[in-house]
Amino acid sequence: MPSKTMNTATLHINLLTWYQKNGRHELPWRHTDDAYLIYLSEIMLQQTQVGTVLERFYFPFLKRFPTLSSIANAPLDDVLKMWQGLGYYTRAKNLHASARICNGTLPDTQEALDALPGIGKSTSHAILAFGFHQPYPVLEANVKRIIARVYALKDPKDKELWQKAWELLDYDHPYDYNQAMMDIGAMVCTPKTPTCKVCPFNFTCKGQKTPEHYPQPKKKKVIPHKKKVALLIQKEGRLGLIQRKERFLHGLWGFMQRDEKPKEGLLLGNASHTYSHFKLSVSLFTCKEAVNVDGWFSLKEMNQLALSKVDEKLLKIVLNSGLSYTED
Repeated sequence: MPSKTMNTATLHINLLTWYQKNGRHELPWRHTDDAYLIYLSEIMLQQTQVGTVLERFYFPFLKRFPTLSSIANAPLDDVLKMWQGLGYYTRAKNLHASARICNGTLPDTQEALDALPGIGKSTSHAILAFGFHQPYPVLEANVKRIIARVYALKDPKDKELWQKAWELLDYDHPYDYNQAMMDIGAMVCTPKTPTCKVCPFNFTCKGQKTPEHYPQPKKKKVIPHKKKVALLIQKEGRLGLIQRKERFLHGLWGFMQRDEKPKEGLLLGNASHTYSHFKLSVSLFTCKEAVNVDGWFSLKEMNQLALSKVDEKLLKIVLNSGLSYTED
């Protein structure tokens, strides 16, 4: 229920007025009631900026998979290929698994949505609020920051944030309310230099005098630097690859990696990529040792596979090496 210490009626009017004038109404997932399109946007936006999703991934993915049923009926490799470059491939794996579990039709209850792989409370709330217009609050990173500042919470726990999110919710207009909250977090109540004077919360925000204190900034972690050796394994002009089984990059194809270089290998080049939680540097060596791989591929076939960023860079090294390989 709404808080007794805040005039939520005034707040809701402020939020709706601000959203009508300033909201990001041009976003394509705000012009549909199709729960799948909303679900897809929520999953893509979990770890990726709006601009990147719009420019490179959302529309091509929908062209290949226009419905959740089309994902359910496709092999995982096809879904991973269309997800290539978006990163955090567990999202694509969970999307594929969820599509099959619900037979291509998303349920309209929180309990059923939460039971699907990769759908947490905030995502299920977004699907219910935006796809089914049910009164649920959305609590993504930007909204958490708003709540922390409004209530002057330095180190809020998720339980407290959810409690406040329910208190603030506009039960009569859950769609516009949640969209407004996310837009305000992205455009007004920003991590640095928020524009508090134009914020709909400025009449009641307890943290607006020192917004940088709420929530308290977390110390930046030192990103570890991992170094690996990749093996170029050839047979009759084809390249031997493995399909990754570990949680990170699960299902993607790539060159076998290990810690030590081969005894008689020739260094072909180096590639690196910085992920969100570590940096990876890989040295590519030719290898004549007997190594088990998961498949042999021509260049054309490799172009149809979902590869990680590092493996894409390693493949370019191979193509520029002058070594012979099978095109088709």
